[in-house]
Amino acid sequence: MAPLSNLDLAKQVDVFPYDQDGILKAFPEPLYTLIHRISTGKDITLGYMHPPVVQSLLSIPESIRGAVDVDSEARTIRAFDLPTEAERTKVVGDVMQYWRTQGTWEIIKKWRNEPWPVYSTDDGELLYSVERAGAGLLGVMRYGVHMTAYVKDDGVKHGIRVWVPRRASNKSNYPSMLDNTVAGGLMTAEDPYECIIRESDEEADLPESLMRERCQLAGTVVYVYVTDERAGGEKDLIYPETQWVYDIELPADVKPTPKDGEVQEFYLWTVDEIQEAMARGEFKPNCAVVLLDFFMRRGILTRENEPDYDEILQRMHRKTPFPGPHNTEAPSMSLQ
Repeated sequence: MAPLSNLDLAKQVDVFPYDQDGILKAFPEPLYTLIHRISTGKDITLGYMHPPVVQSLLSIPESIRGAVDVDSEARTIRAFDLPTEAERTKVVGDVMQYWRTQGTWEIIKKWRNEPWPVYSTDDGELLYSVERAGAGLLGVMRYGVHMTAYVKDDGVKHGIRVWVPRRASNKSNYPSMLDNTVAGGLMTAEDPYECIIRESDEEADLPESLMRERCQLAGTVVYVYVTDERAGGEKDLIYPETQWVYDIELPADVKPTPKDGEVQEFYLWTVDEIQEAMARGEFKPNCAVVLLDFFMRRGILTRENEPDYDEILQRMHRKTPFPGPHNTEAPSMSLQ
C-alpha cells in the first residue's frame, strides 16, 4: 500500500460526502433523515438512517416503539416525538432493548450500558439519551474526548515526544491499532473535562491531581465518519462525531501505564515516528486526525510544508446540520 498522505488520513475520517450527488452515489439506497419537530413547529435534523434500519424500526410493535412517521418521498422519518425527555429516552431505550433481545443488529451486541446524549438545541437542551451501541443506527451526533500527552525533549526534532498507546488485541473495534494517549466517549450529563480526567485514570493511570494541574482544553474537532469492518458491527453506519481535544505536558518521570485492559502498552515516540506510523495506516482513523490537529496547532504542519493544509483543516472542523453544543464550542483551530 502506498503511504497515506495527511489529506488521505483526514478523508478516511471525514468520509461522508459534502453534496447530495455524492451521498446518493456512496450508499446503495437513499438515506432517511431522522427529524424532530420542536415547539416552534420547525423540523430539526438529528441523524441519518439507512433504509433497513427504518424498516426494522417500523417492524417493532407500536406499543414498544411509539408512533413513527415516514415520508418515503421526502426520505424523512420522525420518531420518539413524546412530550418529555424522560418519555423520549424510555421509548428509545425500549427500541434498543428490543433490537438487543432479537439480535437484530451486530452493533447492538456490543451493548455498553452507557447513555449518550441527543440534543435539540445548540445550547445543550437534551432531547433524549440513546445506548452507546445503538447511536450509530440512528446516525446521530456522538461526543467524545481525546488527549495528547507529550514530553519535552530538546534532543529530538520538534523538541517533543508523544505518548502513543496500542489498543488491546481483544478490543471489539480497531484491535491492536495505535491510539491517542487517552480517549473515550462522553455520556449524557458528563462534563468533557471530568470525562478526560476519568478516562486518564482508567486507561493510563494518570493521577487526578496531575491532570487538574496540567491538562488543557484545545477546542473541538468535528467530522462525519462512515464505519468500515474495523469498527465492529454493521458497515457504512454514519457517525457524526465531536471530540473535545486536550493536551498535557507530562514530566519526564511520569509514564502512562495500562490499567483497565483497554491498552496493551504505551510508546514514547518522536513526531517523525508517529508520522511514519500514520502514513502506514497504523492509527485508529479518528486518532490520526486528532494528532494532525495537534501537529497543526504546534506549527509542525503548516501551509508552507503541507499543500493540503486548508482542506485538512476544513475536514477537521466540519459544519453539520445537527443541533448540539458542538456548534457553540470553540474549534481547536480557526478556519481563517
